[in-house]
Amino acid sequence: MDLETLRFAKFGQLDAAVTDWSTMVTNLATLKEDARDGLKAKAEKADWSGENANVTKGFVDKTVREFDDAHKQAKSLWSILKDTRDELKVYQGQLNDALERGLKKNLTVTTTGGGGFTVTMNIHPDRAAKGTTVPDHGQSDVTALRDELQKILDKATESDKTGSTALRALADQADLGFTGAEYKDRDTAANAIKQADELSALAKKKPEDLTVKEFDKLNAGLGKMSGDELFAARFAENLKAQGTLDFWAGLNDPHRAYDIGRERVDQYDELQKNLSLTLATASQSDSQGMTTWKRDMVELGSQPISKNSGTLGFQVMSNLMRWGNYDNKFLDDYGNELIKTEKKFTDNGRHGAWQHMGMDPLLNRTGSDSGSDPMTGFMRALSNSPDAATEFFSDTFVTKDEDHDFKEDTDGDGKKGMRELSNFDYLFGERDWPEDQNDKGDDSIAGRNNMALALEAATTGHPAGEMPTEDTPAHNAEQAALTENLIKTISEKPELLNDNSYMSDSIGQIAAEYMPDIHRSLNANREGQENLFPIAGSAASMTESDTTRFLYMLGRNPEGYAAVNAGQHSYTSHLMEFHFRNPDAFINDPGFSEMDNLKQTITSTAEVAGEIQGTIGAGRSYEGEIEGGAKDAEYNKAIETTSTWVGSAVGIGVGIGTAPMLGPGGIVAGGVAGTAADEIIGAFTEGMMKDSSGEVIYSNGQDMDATKESTYKLVEKAAETAGKHSGNPSPHIVASVAPAAEEGFNNASTNIRSSLDGEGMPRKLEEKK
Repeated sequence: MDLETLRFAKFGQLDAAVTDWSTMVTNLATLKEDARDGLKAKAEKADWSGENANVTKGFVDKTVREFDDAHKQAKSLWSILKDTRDELKVYQGQLNDALERGLKKNLTVTTTGGGGFTVTMNIHPDRAAKGTTVPDHGQSDVTALRDELQKILDKATESDKTGSTALRALADQADLGFTGAEYKDRDTAANAIKQADELSALAKKKPEDLTVKEFDKLNAGLGKMSGDELFAARFAENLKAQGTLDFWAGLNDPHRAYDIGRERVDQYDELQKNLSLTLATASQSDSQGMTTWKRDMVELGSQPISKNSGTLGFQVMSNLMRWGNYDNKFLDDYGNELIKTEKKFTDNGRHGAWQHMGMDPLLNRTGSDSGSDPMTGFMRALSNSPDAATEFFSDTFVTKDEDHDFKEDTDGDGKKGMRELSNFDYLFGERDWPEDQNDKGDDSIAGRNNMALALEAATTGHPAGEMPTEDTPAHNAEQAALTENLIKTISEKPELLNDNSYMSDSIGQIAAEYMPDIHRSLNANREGQENLFPIAGSAASMTESDTTRFLYMLGRNPEGYAAVNAGQHSYTSHLMEFHFRNPDAFINDPGFSEMDNLKQTITSTAEVAGEIQGTIGAGRSYEGEIEGGAKDAEYNKAIETTSTWVGSAVGIGVGIGTAPMLGPGGIVAGGVAGTAADEIIGAFTEGMMKDSSGEVIYSNGQDMDATKESTYKLVEKAAETAGKHSGNPSPHIVASVAPAAEEGFNNASTNIRSSLDGEGMPRKLEEKK
């Protein structure tokens, strides 16, 4: 900024802009509150179902978030603009004060071309004619004024520059809509940009030139600033896509980063996480620089990272995607190109690829796997981004017209034809996952386990490892279809789950959140199921035999058993409370009393509960026979973890619940805490933790008897508590639920025999001699 500009600056327009933005912030705050308390609240209470619920409620929720983001962005812009304006006014005052003091000392300031200026001492004409020079004290005044003016101008220039940079960066973050970035003042935003410039300069250095001190500064800085949107975008933009790959690959090349590796290799995992979180935040930006970064990263994925390297860009970048929520569009583009490369390397799935060789760099530092298979890290990224995960698994891997070896009998004539595979079909059922080891030398399970986490996100609509909340949207058609395919695939090929039982925690969570759909598939009633087991979103449709085989396999794993167990009891309790509050929701036959109609509803619910418990109980019983009771402690430990489900929406079936549950007479309009389900889940472990003390559990009934006893007690307690909470208790109905649950156990036994063809049935082992 030059002297004349600051000296004669008029701030009228800037003042008006600050005032306008202040008004905008106030108005947006009001609109934000109106959107949340009015629009969103009314949408949640509306009795919508099916796709209307999915689309409309989702649109309303997104709109409300946009108002919130708009308010945050407006407030940040106002703060930056106000701070810059206020500082420039201060510097203008300081400048004029300095000039005034200079005049009193006979000092003249003259501007020169290019924004410069000079300071001279005014000498009286008579003294000048005599050749009098500027006295020494006068020269010191000239120098002092010149330095003071320059400092003021430097500060004003910095203020103007940082304000302009911050405003432009903030405005560029969102191409459409608004960014959620929020800054309380200009200095905070400016500091984020400054930190990004400094740290990206370190990341650009050759790994052999990076010092330990610089590594520590970079690691700590990324850890502190990874969630800052301006910082993250600026850091990635400065580094560029190729620079990002070069940095992580170079750091993990022992020939290039020997010194830093020797000193800090134990902190590489922390840096990997911090860098991943930073890039995830950056990916949400729509700035021109980040748009270029994302496009370039996708293009570089299938290419070697350098001329003499056999490592591809996908192998490097996928290891920097294991943490954080990456932009959905970027994940979609990245996933499509990764699949193209996968098809090329595996000859359309005919054989495996990505096998880690001894000389390959160790690109993953978490200890779970080597990082050579890019699908492993990408699956972890999808587990944090539900919408992207749903789309990816639903996309096509190979069509019927492509050259591949996947065939099936398409019309029942015994002749196999070409089969079309989705990405789910390929990854879950057909892919030859490469063998790998963890840092302990054991076989790595990271690839398939991360895939299960990604499936959990894809089917439930929320990040894996989290519980559904009141804001979790109802299941949409794509999620429901994916769940149908998952259950059918496990039913047809149970070894896919049994041989990889570590996936059962995620698969069990999926089952828990699709409890209404599972109940429908096991219930004989076909008329009015939408009222008996209400679902707000799209329903997954499964056959009884597929559901039976699916649940049985989950019962053979402690985590799967515990998730289904808790999900069933949670759903049964919620459902019974809803029906007690709305006794005519399912059956409204005027020929019978209200209590008779309600009794039929509650016993139908209890019967399916017994069938589910009988099915997973049989799976646990069979596993007990095989293991000789050795897994009892694992089952008990898994069941203990479900105490954290108290107050959760898990098991209701659509994330938070159905329209009937949320509407008039609903039980979770104000949240799920304090419902009958809380009491049931709170008492869930009672009677469920029988330990055989290492003895073989025979199929003569001792373990199944315990399961039955616990189920009967819990469904009776659910009915009793639901009646009490609704103000409509009925001991008569409570007395009827245990016999109904017993009938469900009998149904389970019949279904298992017919569905599994006698394979894997609980049976008496040969007694030890």
